[in-house]
Amino acid sequence: MEQVTTLGLDLAKSVFQVHGVDAGGAVVVIKKLRREKVLAFFKTLAPCLVGMEACGTAHYWAREIGALGHTVKLMPAKYVKAYVKRGKSDAADAAAICEAAPRPSMRPVPVKTVEQQSALMVHRARQLLVGQHTQLVNAIRGHMAELGIIAPVGRAGLAQLLCVIDDETDARLPSAARATLQALAALREALSQQIDNLGRAIHAAYRACAQSRRLETIPGIGPITASALTASVADANAFKSGRDLAAWIGLTPKNDSSGGKERLKGISKQGDRYLRQLLVGGAMAVIRHAQAHPDKHPWLVALLARMPVKKAAVAYANKMARIAWALLVNGGSYRAPAAAAST
Repeated sequence: MEQVTTLGLDLAKSVFQVHGVDAGGAVVVIKKLRREKVLAFFKTLAPCLVGMEACGTAHYWAREIGALGHTVKLMPAKYVKAYVKRGKSDAADAAAICEAAPRPSMRPVPVKTVEQQSALMVHRARQLLVGQHTQLVNAIRGHMAELGIIAPVGRAGLAQLLCVIDDETDARLPSAARATLQALAALREALSQQIDNLGRAIHAAYRACAQSRRLETIPGIGPITASALTASVADANAFKSGRDLAAWIGLTPKNDSSGGKERLKGISKQGDRYLRQLLVGGAMAVIRHAQAHPDKHPWLVALLARMPVKKAAVAYANKMARIAWALLVNGGSYRAPAAAAST
C-alpha cells in the first residue's frame, strides 16, 4: 500500500469507514473498521491529514488520533456535503470528506479540549432541565385551569397555585387531581434544585476562569454567558475579526444578493443557538436599562429610535459578540465609550 497523505474518516457508533489517497490523489485504501480497531489502524499509518465531519463524537476522536501524530481537520458537515458525488453511503461520505479536507478554503472547526466539553455539558444539562421545568409549570397551570383555578404569571402566581395544591382543606381540588398535581409539584421542586446545583457549578467555573471574568465586564454578559462563550470558542484567533465570530453564532444578516443587487435578509441563525439565545437575552436586559437610563446608553437609545426593540436587541447582541472577540484576542476588560475616550 502506498503511503497515505490524506484520509477521510466517516464517524459512526460501531462501524467506521475510511477513504485514503496518496500524494498524487490515487485511492490507496477503502475499508470499514470496527470501533475497537480504529486507533490500532491509525497507529500503523505514517503521519497524514485526517479529515472528519464535526459532530458529537468528533472532538474525542480528533484528540485521540491527533495524539498519534496525525493532523486532524474537523469540518462542518454542511460544507462537506457539496463534495458527495452521487447517492448516500458511508463509502461516499468518506470519499467526500477525503476530497474536502485538503482544500485551503475549507474552514476547520477547532478541536475542543476535555475541559471545554465538560463545561459545555453543564450548560447543556442545565438548559435541558430548565426546559423540563417550564413544561412542568405549564402542565400544573393547565391542569388547574381546567378546574377553574388560575393565577397571575410569574413566580408569585405559581406560588399561589402550589399553596392550593398543598392545602388539603381546599375543596376546589378533588383528591385524585390533588395527588396528581402533588406529584408534578414534587418533580418541579426536584428539577429546581438540580438547576440551582448546575448554576452553582457554572458560577464556580466562571470565577476560576480569568477570561470569563473579563467577558463579564461587557454590559449584557453575565457569568452564564461568559462561561458559555469561553467554553464554546476554543480559540478566538481562529476568527479573523469580531464579525466572523458574530456570523459563526448566527447574528449577522443572511446575504441573498445577485446581479449586483444587494439583498440582506434576517439573521442567518446558523451556528450556536444556545449562545445566540444568551446574547439576545442579555441585550434585552441592557435595552430595558437603556430605556430607564437613556443617558448611560446613547448609542443604544439612538438605535431604538430607528428600529423595533427586538431588532435592536439582535444588533446589540452582534456588538456584544464583537466586543467579546476583541477581549479574548487582545486581553483587557471592557471600557465604556466615555471612559475609553477620556483615557
